Amino acid sequence: MIQERRTAIVTGGARGIGAAVAVRLASDGCAVAVVDLDESACAATVSAIEAVGGSALAVGADVGDEVSVGVAVERVATELGAPTVLVNNAGVTRDNLLFKMTVEDWDAVMDVHLRGSFLMTRAAQKYMVEARFGRIVNLSSVSALGNRGQVNYSAAKAGVQGFTKTLALELGRYGVTANAIAPGFIETEMTAATAARMGVDFEEFKKRAASEIPVARVGRPEDIANMASFFVGEGAGFVSGQVVYVAGGPRG
Repeated sequence: MIQERRTAIVTGGARGIGAAVAVRLASDGCAVAVVDLDESACAATVSAIEAVGGSALAVGADVGDEVSVGVAVERVATELGAPTVLVNNAGVTRDNLLFKMTVEDWDAVMDVHLRGSFLMTRAAQKYMVEARFGRIVNLSSVSALGNRGQVNYSAAKAGVQGFTKTLALELGRYGVTANAIAPGFIETEMTAATAARMGVDFEEFKKRAASEIPVARVGRPEDIANMASFFVGEGAGFVSGQVVYVAGGPRG
């Protein structure tokens, strides 16, 4: 639980995991900037937060563009307050086997996951350092351990883990923590789209995944939001540089 009002930025907050994290952080007491490529797409998340008395702001930004990120973070600081919480959740997939993967597909995934996390963190960290308090939560994935057909995504998510650990080393002295969450199978529009590309019924797709998960169910966005809430809370100030696999059981 957050003991005083903080301003949080959640990228990719229009839907799925990002939306769940934004709503949860608002319920914990944060004012939340819901950032996504299309500002209008953030309306549902903002409405959900405001409906329960929270404060939220929809912000359109391309996290892979330096100028766009700078403008977005400055707007958040002006309209909501200096951001001291950042959740780098924005992500895309461009799945294919290595020999079929284009340079454009590689770059698109790297630009959002790695370049985006770098640009957003660089822009927000000055507010955290000044406040001597900060919480950075980066979204990795179990695919960081390797996943057929996702050489770009796996490399990006592994990179996020190294990025996170280095942030912890550099920013810890300023009261800023950095941790990563690596989800397993989470029921979202993205996993539904993956099933569609594979020509598999989504319910059957989830059933197959659940059969390999120790808790015998697929994850929900709220499962990830719960972990983000812990990392952002005042009580997690001694937890930094960690990667937690939220996958319903042990990971190799």
